[in-house]
Amino acid sequence: MTAVATPVRGSGLRDALRQSPPLIWASVYFFCLLSGYYVLRPVREAMAASADLQTLFPSGLIAWFAGHGIALQDFVLQFLFTCVFLIMLVMQPLYGALVSRYPRRVFLPVVYGFFIATLLGFYVLFDSGVPGRGMAFFFWITVFNLFAVAVFWSFMADVFSNTQARAFYGYIGAAGTIGAFLGPIITSALVQRVGIANLMLVSAGFLGVCLFCIWRLRLWAVARERDQQLVSGETPMGGSVLDGLKLIAREPLLRWLALMVLFGVGIGTLLYNEQAAIVRRLYTDPAASTAFFSRVDLAVNALTLLMQLGLTRWLLSRYGIAPALLIPGFAIIVGFSVLAASPLPLLVAMVQVMTRASEFSLAKPARETLYTRVDRQWRYKAGAAIDTVVYRGADLSFAWVHKGLSLFGSNVLFAGGLVVAGLMTVAAFGLLHEEKKLPAERPE
Repeated sequence: MTAVATPVRGSGLRDALRQSPPLIWASVYFFCLLSGYYVLRPVREAMAASADLQTLFPSGLIAWFAGHGIALQDFVLQFLFTCVFLIMLVMQPLYGALVSRYPRRVFLPVVYGFFIATLLGFYVLFDSGVPGRGMAFFFWITVFNLFAVAVFWSFMADVFSNTQARAFYGYIGAAGTIGAFLGPIITSALVQRVGIANLMLVSAGFLGVCLFCIWRLRLWAVARERDQQLVSGETPMGGSVLDGLKLIAREPLLRWLALMVLFGVGIGTLLYNEQAAIVRRLYTDPAASTAFFSRVDLAVNALTLLMQLGLTRWLLSRYGIAPALLIPGFAIIVGFSVLAASPLPLLVAMVQVMTRASEFSLAKPARETLYTRVDRQWRYKAGAAIDTVVYRGADLSFAWVHKGLSLFGSNVLFAGGLVVAGLMTVAAFGLLHEEKKLPAERPE
């Protein structure tokens, strides 16, 4: 087996698959990863928006807040995001230790094996109706989404060159979007027939396929590293468990990237919290709210897929990452301007769809191509730190920002979102300035 190092020719998916066989396995991998996640995402949304505190929180926690005169139902998302951020602070050093001390062939299966095992545990919790299962599941799936996806894109930078990434990441993203499209369909079709607990087993099955794809793709990653004399991912990286955070503090490109993610997540959190507040008022049944969130996910994924197949590859291959980073920012500014003038529930949902679709189809693939041009420490450590600690720090911060701004009404909240969208766009320009200093391909 040899790595594909020649420039990508042709303009269609068939040409891409012929020139790069690992593209098939990468697409199956991302398809199954997002299918498994999106089967469960509506469950998370329904738990967070549930008016039944007993479903979401343990009885002892509810009693503790009541005993201190605090209405827990008024701070559900703020409490959850605060806890998630604290969990991330613990998990990041553990992940750093794993990738520092063990080779790729060990830590990749360990990460996914851990998530499969815990899904089986959640099957038992939901099947038994244990109080507080909603909170535990919210914590778990938030950690899962960030670490599992961060590991995926870091691994893709081992398999593909920068030229290939610009040509193929749109297709890989589209495969993931099809999986994300399928997940809510499965949930909508099954949740009221088989119950939430059995959805855990469906998701675990998808993650099992991911493990097989990792085994197959590792062969191409090893071949590429050997043929191009790159540092092997089959040896431990070494270094400190906090190297990722240190790199972000030291390197200007990573700082701009972290700021762009920070403000981008802030935009999403403001929209997410406002939408959750609307759903909490309109729906009281967890199954009904789960179905609502699955329809929103379907709309997001349909738009994302159209953009990935018709726009992403063309933009990245012809113009580089600049348009893909800047278009979402300008689109969000327009959307929040409309919401600041008229914050109707339907418009909130529409802007939510537009914001998430532009992030998934344009901004995310553009940012990930940068990791094909840097070393493993940047990819597996700094990249994971940005996608976990920075990401959840933004969630936490803007969950409280939403709480404060919502006191003044939706118009003020979305006007504040306009400022955040502007800061995200400024960070994108800073990132583009630093990106010009990177080599065309990975320097090892």
